[in-house]
Amino acid sequence: MVLVTGGTGFLGAYVIRELVASGYAVRAIRRETPIPFFLPRDIADRVEWVHCDIRDPMGLEEAMTGAEGVVHAAAKVSFSRKERRELWSINIEGTANVVNTALSLGIRRLVYVSSVAAIGRTGGNEPVTEDRTWQDSRYNTNYAISKYHGEMEVWRAIGEGLAAVIVNPGTILGFGDWNNSSCAIFRSVFNEFPWYTEGINGFVDVSDTAKAIVRLLQMDISGQRYILNADNWSWRQLFETIAAEFGKRPPAREATPFLAGVAWRAEKIRSLLTGRTALLTRESARVAASSTRFSNDKFLRLVPDFSFTPLELSIRTACRSYLQARQP
Repeated sequence: MVLVTGGTGFLGAYVIRELVASGYAVRAIRRETPIPFFLPRDIADRVEWVHCDIRDPMGLEEAMTGAEGVVHAAAKVSFSRKERRELWSINIEGTANVVNTALSLGIRRLVYVSSVAAIGRTGGNEPVTEDRTWQDSRYNTNYAISKYHGEMEVWRAIGEGLAAVIVNPGTILGFGDWNNSSCAIFRSVFNEFPWYTEGINGFVDVSDTAKAIVRLLQMDISGQRYILNADNWSWRQLFETIAAEFGKRPPAREATPFLAGVAWRAEKIRSLLTGRTALLTRESARVAASSTRFSNDKFLRLVPDFSFTPLELSIRTACRSYLQARQP
């Protein structure tokens, strides 16, 4: 029995698919959100769904009782300053509750889904590896800081005897709800968002991320972290590739520091008028302008038969699914 936190989230749903396909009995935590439409019904029906909030220690204990393994994928992702309190509450306090409960119940294995943001950005040409230590930087968003401190809770629990590993995915790409999470990148390009940057970031397919997590859950490894990253692309290359698959105009305006300031302010106004979460904020604009490459060497040395899906194929597959989902 494996418990998945964040089971109705983008990555959580794909982790569930992989676990069920691998023969595991799965229990998944959900809040009041519906089961995602991109989780096949025949798989969702095989999951034991539990209503719980990871900020509720008593509810967590009930949800986790009887499980042998845990995949902690629940997290708040936001680049909005007004959501900082909730970031701290879910990503730090919630993670502390998860690992504390796992310790008290004697959970055999735990995989914590962190982010490359928790390792930090360099702005240089040297690829970031798992050995990099956290440094204060203006490129560290509130989300990055919250995931870093969430990792500290996991390392503490490892020191207290919890068998756990940490994964640090790049920005996750794939088919999901394009009104939420990194899936909003596809919606933005489909709507012909006009801005691009030459900043470089790491990206990885959602299915690959889920498969890597399940592989690590099956291995007798603890006290390690692994970057999950398919390739390092500029945001311009990413947007242009998505636009080509959608048959849309690619972004044509380079967001220089001055224009980026204009762009995120305009996006903020549009968000207020439409009620939709802004993809571009002051924080995300700053990150998009930075250039950091992330190395996947450590994970591939551990699992040499694993191969990451080329980003071109990930994007093509996701775009086709998004287009099909828009058909009547």
